[in-house]
Formats: sequence, C-alpha cells, structure tokens
Amino acid sequence: MSSNCSSKFMKYRPLLWILLIPILNIFYMVLNHDGARVNNLMTDLDAQIPFIPAFIIPYLSWYPFIMIMLIVILANSSKTYYRTFIALCLGLIISYIIYYFYQTTVPRPPITGQGILYSLVRFTYQTDNPFNCFPSIHVLTTYLIWRGALDCNGLAKLMRFFTSFMLVAIVLSTLFVKQHYLLDIAAAIFIAEILYFIAGKCLAVSLKSRKHISRQPNP
Repeated sequence: MSSNCSSKFMKYRPLLWILLIPILNIFYMVLNHDGARVNNLMTDLDAQIPFIPAFIIPYLSWYPFIMIMLIVILANSSKTYYRTFIALCLGLIISYIIYYFYQTTVPRPPITGQGILYSLVRFTYQTDNPFNCFPSIHVLTTYLIWRGALDCNGLAKLMRFFTSFMLVAIVLSTLFVKQHYLLDIAAAIFIAEILYFIAGKCLAVSLKSRKHISRQPNP
C-alpha cells in the first residue's frame, strides 16, 4: 500500500512546479498600472466587436482550466507536461518584459446592467487593472495547453475536443468582455508557438544528453 502511494507521489511530484506560477504572477501585479506612456492597439475591427457579458464565464474558467489540464497532461505524458510547463513559464516571463517596456491598455465600457454576469464583469474589472494587455496571457497559456493536449497521444478524443472548445471560448471571451484586442491575441499565439517549439528542442537535447551520460561505463 505504501509502495503504491509512494509511486503515485513520485509520478505527480512535478505538479509542485505549478507553485512557480503564482510566484511569477507577482510581476504581473507589479506591472499592472499605467506608466509614462501607455499604448492603445485598437483597430477598426476591434471597434466593431460588441461587449457580451456572458463571455465572462469562459474568461474566468481560464483559471481552473489551466491547472486541471496541466494535471491531465502530466498523467498522460511527463515529457509533454515539462514541455508545456517550460513554454508557459517562459511565456509569462517574456510577457512581463514586454509589459515593462511596452505597456498597453484596453478602455472598458461602463457596466450598468444588473445580474450575476454583470456582477462578475464588475468583479473582474475591479481586481484586474486595464493594462498588461499585449500579449494576452489568457490566450498564450490556453494556446500552450491546447498544443500540449494535442501532443498527448493517449488523451481521449472527447478531452481533445474539450480543450479545443475551451481555446476558442477563452480567446473569444478576451474580446467580448473587452479585456484584449486582436493584436494581443495574435502576439500571444505567435509567442506561444515559438516557445513551444523551443521548449521541445531543449527537452530533446536534455534527454539525449542524459541517455549519453547513462551509457557511459562506470570508472
């Protein structure tokens, strides 16, 4: 019994690295304010996108979705988990560097409606200042989770469909609750794709190096 518990702990021990995410998030809070110059990346198309309060549901579901899917990916493939997690942390760091040097904002509409959805939007606006927009961390991290899920060969088709659905829903939510612009989304996907590629190459080199060392005869 104790042996089974020990093996399960060892398998899921890499989840402890998730604690690094809230530590990195400290930089988000420090940078989430206006600076000497704040840029607005709104396009004509962004101006045509309506505010739809119902999309606050997938927007807020991002938080548990990321954590749950990291567990699912680890259960399926530790290699894909590390690749996804490394790319995710690098994505956060790069985003914070961009926020420091190129701060952007998204003006928010007045919230006058009543009901739970409007209350959730007001809560989101009150707890998250309208800065740190380019690139969108919501989109960047969700895209990386989606890429990781696609690489998990043993993942059920229903779970793959769910991950794809959540990607679309969360991306759209950032637009419809007026948290991001189209350029924020494009930049997030571009950075995520590059980092996922780099993380894969780095892991491949690391694994190859470990195998080479393990094959060396003991002196």
